[in-house]
Amino acid sequence: MTRIAIIGSGPTGIYALKGLIRSKAPLAITVYEESPDAGKGTPYHPAVNDRAMLANIASIEIPIIVETLVGWLSARSFDELQAMGIEHGAIGDREFYPRVVLGDYLAAQFWSLVALGMAAGHSIDVCASHKVTDIRLGEDDITLAVQSGDGSSSDVVFDHVVMATGHDWPANTETSPGYFVSPWPASAIRQIGPVSVAVLGTSLSGIDAVVSIAGAHGIFLRDEEGMLGYQAAKSSDGLKMTMMSRKGLLPEADFYCPIPYEPLTLCTQDAMARAIAEGPAGLLDKIFELFRIELAAADPDYAGHIGLAFATVEDFSGRYFRDREEAPPFAWAARNLAEAKLNKAGRMTVQWRYAILRMHEVIAAAIPHLNTEDLDRFHRHFKTVFVDDYATVPHESIERLLALHRAKRLKVLGLGEDYGIEKNDAEPGVTVKLGDRTFRFAAFVDATGQHPLSASDLPFPSLRQQKVVKEAKTRAGELEGSFKRTGGVDVDDDFRPIITTNACRNLYCVSVPFLLHKLPFVQGITSAHQLGIKVAKAILEAAGPKEPNAGAELLSLR
Repeated sequence: MTRIAIIGSGPTGIYALKGLIRSKAPLAITVYEESPDAGKGTPYHPAVNDRAMLANIASIEIPIIVETLVGWLSARSFDELQAMGIEHGAIGDREFYPRVVLGDYLAAQFWSLVALGMAAGHSIDVCASHKVTDIRLGEDDITLAVQSGDGSSSDVVFDHVVMATGHDWPANTETSPGYFVSPWPASAIRQIGPVSVAVLGTSLSGIDAVVSIAGAHGIFLRDEEGMLGYQAAKSSDGLKMTMMSRKGLLPEADFYCPIPYEPLTLCTQDAMARAIAEGPAGLLDKIFELFRIELAAADPDYAGHIGLAFATVEDFSGRYFRDREEAPPFAWAARNLAEAKLNKAGRMTVQWRYAILRMHEVIAAAIPHLNTEDLDRFHRHFKTVFVDDYATVPHESIERLLALHRAKRLKVLGLGEDYGIEKNDAEPGVTVKLGDRTFRFAAFVDATGQHPLSASDLPFPSLRQQKVVKEAKTRAGELEGSFKRTGGVDVDDDFRPIITTNACRNLYCVSVPFLLHKLPFVQGITSAHQLGIKVAKAILEAAGPKEPNAGAELLSLR
């Protein structure tokens, strides 16, 4: 049987497993998971998350594994739902749930896939508390060095290896007193006392941080009219939090839109393919023109309001954020939340938001084809628009920010481009300098999220030493074959690192941090589905039918 290893049992590993067990030939699949709980994934694991942390994906958006999230929740008992903090009547396909609830759901789906795969004749070995410490590429196979929970080590040989290691979080969060390089695990930042706290980042990660810290010092409660408030404990009167970002803006509330997405009319996959085929010269401007005409057609009033006809790649984000930047952040958040709730109740869609949301997936296909100049322009000027539009947050997350602000526990600070964050080992926390203004915080949390990694950051020493996995190439000029290595990992269309030496090419890199450089929108469960299913298909095509699998007809996965 073909021997396949999946490193990581989070969402990408789960979808890869789903794709693999469709094989008509029996496979020998081994899943390695560093934590004791296979299937949950770090972003959804209770050891990392506060139970108050909300996922920003609704059931309707999660590609089906074995059953939908709503279907799985609806089948839970009253006691199980109570333990999750969910009322049966509140279950819905557009509702948002705590991250740890998604972890429980994902684990249940993972083990259902394992059972289905084994019933279909596959050999599936799940190795929890096993860390893959090295990957060595031979000529025809791949050897993994594996360390088990009891400290023993072994080498195991495979035909194909899927590197689905997911997000990369630091092992030690508090690197110096009062200085936290990540909001995870939540248990670490919940130890922050009732002091002045700076949180760098205003996205959902930043919201997670302030909610976790606030939860350690008080409680969120709704009044008789349903408004959410926050009450700090008497001993926590000194708690004052400040969220910081360059623009000083809060994310917008999740907006209602039709799902599955309605087709685009002008900025289509075919139009994008034609632009790509014309070559890298001027490609970003061609992409922007397709974006501009689609947006204008979708919402002419919005196009007129922001002066879209005169917009460029360099200034569109300024036009996009202008109204929000001119308003006080919490006043804007309150108005936006009210609008989002009204639209959800009336099933109304803000067309310009919906158009940008749909276009980001089409435009993502062209990013790997940009030359170095355009790739830099995209990251510097244009990417932030799409990130803001698709990274809207649950309504309750905005309610919590507003509750903390009304309780005088939370402010937002715009840093601009010229600022400094300094730490002094002699005292905890940081000093933030903005021109001639200075702010002192007793604790600091970096909640800016996952940063891109490159080939030199691979956690497997043999891959680094063999130097067969390279940084991604970007077109550096008009001459054919003129390229520059610019970051990330150089992979083919099936996410196999492009290897030019006489080494096995059956390694698949679907670890998000190493893909972000060329695929900046690869985030979340929907991307995990695309990555997992893609590599599973590639593996099955490479393995080919070898033996009939009598149990394959038992599978009924959609």
